[in-house]
Amino acid sequence: MLNFSCLPFDQLTPLELYDIMALRQEVFVVEQNCPYLDADGKDPHCWHLTGRNDEGKLVCYTRLLPKGLAYDDYASIGRVVSSPSVRGTGIGKILMQQSIDTCIRLFGNQPIKIGAQSYLLRFYEGFGFRSTGEEYLEDGIPHTKMILGG
Repeated sequence: MLNFSCLPFDQLTPLELYDIMALRQEVFVVEQNCPYLDADGKDPHCWHLTGRNDEGKLVCYTRLLPKGLAYDDYASIGRVVSSPSVRGTGIGKILMQQSIDTCIRLFGNQPIKIGAQSYLLRFYEGFGFRSTGEEYLEDGIPHTKMILGG
């Protein structure tokens, strides 16, 4: 069972922020062997969706960005991550649907644009995202811009 919470940055406790940054670094920096500056200055302006298991361990997370922060005309979902300990359990799908629903609740029913790691295109297409065809390298990893709605 997952327990979700979504808070703006200034309402996160130091421990919640620590858990978020630790999970993001575990996957994006260590597991993907991709040193990059994760603290990009956007976090203070975002909402942070966390999913914890029944023991209270953070197992999945996304960062929800209002229109104008990542893309001029779109809200966005970023830093989509699940702990290696829960991969293959369907938690990624639950997390993404919760992220879409929460993004719509927070920012209104407007199009959502993401920068998806290209190997995950089919995963995101399952939620209705469509590729814009713009593949690019971000920190050495192929990404593709995708849009939901609009």
